[in-house]
Amino acid sequence: MTTTETKPRRPLDIKRSARRLPWWIKLPAALVMAMVLILLAGQLRLLPGLDDLFGSETNDRTGPAVLKSLRDMSRYEGAAGSYQVVVDLEKDAKFLPDAIRGTRTLFVASGTASAYVELGGLKQDNVRVDEKRTSATLVLPHAKLAKATIDPDRSYTVSKQRGLLDRLGDLFTDNPGGEQAVNKLAVKHIGDAAKDSGLTARAERNTTAMLEGLLTSLGFEKVTVRYA
Repeated sequence: MTTTETKPRRPLDIKRSARRLPWWIKLPAALVMAMVLILLAGQLRLLPGLDDLFGSETNDRTGPAVLKSLRDMSRYEGAAGSYQVVVDLEKDAKFLPDAIRGTRTLFVASGTASAYVELGGLKQDNVRVDEKRTSATLVLPHAKLAKATIDPDRSYTVSKQRGLLDRLGDLFTDNPGGEQAVNKLAVKHIGDAAKDSGLTARAERNTTAMLEGLLTSLGFEKVTVRYA
């Protein structure tokens, strides 16, 4: 019985086998490779006009809003202010340079903050009227600040620097936590600015003027508003 030994294929034989691949295998592979090269060139801005060729289309498939709760508003908004803050948020990794791991976001946030006086919880002792109904005294709680809100139409990201590992991670997953951290920080800074700008004192003055005008039109000659 004789045995036949199989000789190892030389590199030249492998090249000849590749050349003998049918066209219906070579053509799809060539098309896929061409598409990859075009997309990479578009990402690197090497070929102008590719953004128009592979333009994205936005479709809003959001479902209807669901009502969770209702509440009656019993507060008077006495003052509101518009604010703008530049948020510079940087996150570094220990023992790694910024070029490898780390992010820095420069975000311009525009928003509003308001101050109000709560009128819904007033009791009978908070409103005193004399027998002749010519004098009225109101004791109100001090004005409070409402939570600041960000206007997305007037807020924008100036720059966002990311390390190599962060860029690779963004290719596979989104990072909504990073945007949320910037928005929370912007709301905090706007709220602090509202405190320092005397918004609550202005709300109390405007509330006092509103109540004095209202009660005077009802026939009261003397109106006193105090904040406890």
